[in-house]
Formats: sequence, structure tokens, C-alpha cells
Amino acid sequence: MTVLGPLGLGTAPLAEGESAAAQAAVEEALGAGVDYFDTAPLYGAGSAERRLGLALAGVERTSYKVSTKAGRRVVGDQVEYDFSADGISRSVEESLTRLGLDRVDIVHLHDPDDHVRQALDEAYPVLDDLRRQGVIGAIGIGMNSPEIPARFVRDTDLDVVLIAGRYTLLDRSAADDLLPLAAGRDVAVVAGGVFNSGILAGGSTYDYRPAPPGIVDRVDRLARVCASYGVPLKAAAMRFPATHPAVTTVLIGCATATEARENVELWGQPLPPDLWTALHACL
Repeated sequence: MTVLGPLGLGTAPLAEGESAAAQAAVEEALGAGVDYFDTAPLYGAGSAERRLGLALAGVERTSYKVSTKAGRRVVGDQVEYDFSADGISRSVEESLTRLGLDRVDIVHLHDPDDHVRQALDEAYPVLDDLRRQGVIGAIGIGMNSPEIPARFVRDTDLDVVLIAGRYTLLDRSAADDLLPLAAGRDVAVVAGGVFNSGILAGGSTYDYRPAPPGIVDRVDRLARVCASYGVPLKAAAMRFPATHPAVTTVLIGCATATEARENVELWGQPLPPDLWTALHACL
């Protein structure tokens, strides 16, 4: 199983705002002990990779791990789907250049929802060859739905799954098949999207749309239970995925040093053991 730290930094927000803020966010995370960073060409059409690479320049390479993604490639100022063998090879090479690295720890196939056959037949073999060469350390798949990653766990020699938004306080669908399957195959699971795009962190969106009334009501109930234990809902939302034995790492995005520091502090907040039973009962 690929070994990652329990808390990782998602870099999509680093593509927003000023580059100095991105640099400070990564430095703060490193100083707080975060040693895993996830990025992708999609984020800011390559700018998140470039900013992460600049922030990590000069840092001892063995002290951190980086994952990026392939299948959505930067072409000019656009990002296009490309799961062809040549596209995957070029995408990895371009990501290494933007990151300023000669190898990357994990490459995830990125959202092959409508390209499953090509991802299996063309993209995966390229990553498998790069893994054997040592250019990449591990192969993963990053998606917002659990069904296709489960298929890859069954049909390939996958190392990691990054599942976003499907093992959270509000949506536990990844537990139906994907998480037990990954645990049985010794595949590491990284849980991202733990706030379901904002609603569990004080926002108003659920899966990138305005949260419907039923979801808002459920969040209100969760927040009241957390408050009765003196625990911020955001802290519970961050830690919940890690309660499943298949989940090795929780991925939290941040754009500034302040956000990075707050996330690390929330992650380290002690939680009462019976909080999870109370939260489950309120739903």
C-alpha cells in the first residue's frame, strides 16, 4: 500500500489569488507537518502545479510526496480530455516540468467518466510502464463517483484511489462497495471533498450547486449535535472520513497560510469517541 500522511493539502485553491499567498500556504503546511500535496493540470490550467513546484523548490525531496493527475491535459490556454497513450505520456512529462521534479509519487487518472475503455486500454498501461521505470511511484484514480474507481481496483494493479465527496458526513456511498474493495486489495484511499463543496464548512453549496432544503436541514442537525459536544462541524467533517479503516489520508484544500494553519489546528482537535454515534443517530 502507498504510504501517505493522514492529512494532505489539495492545491486547486492555489491557482486562485496571488502566487505569494500560494507559496505561504505550502510553507505553512510543511511547517505544520503536512507532507502530501495533491495537484492536477486542470487546476488553473497548470498554474497550481507551477506554484506548488516553486513552493517546494529547495525542500528536501524525501520529506514530501506529490500526486498529480493525467487525462485532462493543458493545450494552449485550455484543458482538454485526453486519455490516449500519447496524451498521458505528454501530460506526465508536462506536469513534471511545471512541478520542477524528475519524478512524482502518484499519478491519478483524472475523471475518466466518459473514457473508461480508453483509460483502461491506453492510459493505464502507460502509467504502469512509467511506474516500472520509477518515473512515478504509484498509480491512482481520482473521481467524484465510486463506481468506476471500484472497477479499476478490480481490473488493474491500482495503488491509490482519490474519492471526492463520497465518504462524508452527508454522503457515504463510497462505503457500499469501493472502500471495502480497496481495503481487501490493499489499495490506499484518499478522501477529498470532505465538505461536499462547502456546506459542511459554513458555505451554502452542496456538490457545487445551491444546497437543497433537505441537505440544509441535515447540516443544521449535524451542527447542533457537534455544538452539544463543543466541536466545530468543520472539524468533525474533516475527521469523519478517517474513521473508516480503508481511508489512509484526508485531503483538504486551502489558498492561504491562515487557512492551512486553521485546518491543521482543526484536524488536531480532540473529538469525543461517542460523537460519531451521536452524529449517525441524528441522520
